[in-house]
Amino acid sequence: MTTSPIRVCITLGTRPEAIKLAPVIQQFQKTPDFDTQVVLTGQHREMVDQVMQLFGLQADRDLNIMQPKQTLSDITCRSLQGLQTLFKELQPHIVLVQGDTTTAFAAALAAFYQKIPVGHVEAGLRTDNILNPFPEEANRRLVSQITTLHFPPTDKSVANLAASGVSGTVLKTGNTVIDALQTVASKAPACDVPGLDWTAHRVILATVHRRENWGEPLQDIARGFLQVLDKFEDTALLLPLHRNPTVREPLKAALDHHPRTFLVEPLDYGQLVGAMQRCYLLMTDSGGLQEEAPGLGKPVLVLRETTERPEAAEAGTAKLVGTDPGMITGEAAKLLREPAAYDAMARAINPFGDGKASERIVRAVLAYFNR
Repeated sequence: MTTSPIRVCITLGTRPEAIKLAPVIQQFQKTPDFDTQVVLTGQHREMVDQVMQLFGLQADRDLNIMQPKQTLSDITCRSLQGLQTLFKELQPHIVLVQGDTTTAFAAALAAFYQKIPVGHVEAGLRTDNILNPFPEEANRRLVSQITTLHFPPTDKSVANLAASGVSGTVLKTGNTVIDALQTVASKAPACDVPGLDWTAHRVILATVHRRENWGEPLQDIARGFLQVLDKFEDTALLLPLHRNPTVREPLKAALDHHPRTFLVEPLDYGQLVGAMQRCYLLMTDSGGLQEEAPGLGKPVLVLRETTERPEAAEAGTAKLVGTDPGMITGEAAKLLREPAAYDAMARAINPFGDGKASERIVRAVLAYFNR
């Protein structure tokens, strides 16, 4: 007697989702029990395509919702309507979503409306401030309440789910971003930036994009960068600019004139991993980089007032510095001046996983369907 395959729809819309779901998709695709359908919403476009290409993946369906100046309501409504139609057609047995994006929220809701079980990769992250980060904190909380299989990365995220009173099965897996990182880092990818000599300077890799940092906090962060560069002449700043003009234009205006700043277009994931391998330290408001950089032995200064990844700070791999220029400069100076302080962060154990999270997720889904 032949058992029919389990149809799983893995949905994604942004680059972080693509990176963290790529190893999950690969693991499902090579498991014969599954008919794996990869669905893009198109919340982001070019950056997602780069990741898919890097991992040798193709989408089975693409809603292509992206429009100029789209609002959160636009993304939610178009994703929800498109996924409703698609799920009715494909009749998946389970829908997998990742993290805290608007795509993840809309996909989970579309599945819930059709009584399709939801698996939530990277479940249980919390800041306990519903407006920070916005809208991610609300998205992940809402997804948690309609999820059947929760895949939290750490003990703390397991505890957060228990405190949230969720139903369903909770299984700690580690973070799938470590699976992706190990795969790409093993190839030692290049990161060639015109004019930047990686051997001539201690390079600070920086990224800034979060909504809560728009406006005055962004200006403060830029001032902090300039103060560090002025204080340490052997440093250079590599800053891939987000495509959103609300972020990129103020940063260009503040930093473009400095001879040791390198403002570049977004790096593809291979280049980003290459940059992390070569840089001295990171300053970022990215959640994913807080997880990835410690895996490469690089200290992280977090340009945020809150983080849903407190494990990094507790492990000593990252430090929350906010957006005050003085705080940014002071903490960077400590790492640039004091080898002991630098080594303490660089050698701390990464709390986010061992590179086998995707395998655990596949086994959990098989167990749910008694396979």
